[in-house]
Amino acid sequence: MPSVLILCTGNSARSQMAEGLFRHAALPTWQVFSAGTAPTPVRPDAITAMQEIGIDISAQSSKSITAYAYREFDYVITVCDHANEVCPVFPGKTQRLHWPIEDPAGKGIEAFRKVRDQIRAKIEEFLGGTAA
Repeated sequence: MPSVLILCTGNSARSQMAEGLFRHAALPTWQVFSAGTAPTPVRPDAITAMQEIGIDISAQSSKSITAYAYREFDYVITVCDHANEVCPVFPGKTQRLHWPIEDPAGKGIEAFRKVRDQIRAKIEEFLGGTAA
């Protein structure tokens, strides 16, 4: 079963939304995780934006990249520039992808909706190109 880790700085919005969207689109055929280089609590606007499309991420929690330091992933996707710059090297055959998504923090619910939709489009494109 292929695996993916979505990485951001805070693991509070973009990577959390990506985890929820990826799980919704790819389960049960993928293992999906998210983490942050400096994790902070999941943002309420991220939860709200996802609930609007029927995906509940309210039980998800922020995790540190150190929790996955020695795990092999098929893909590691960074969704912010900082995480891309400091992303550690993962063992094995990991393919790194970078999806630069603007940080919606402090910009209101519309920014979170825009980010959600951008991430959803990237995931649909990604799965369309890699799903069996």
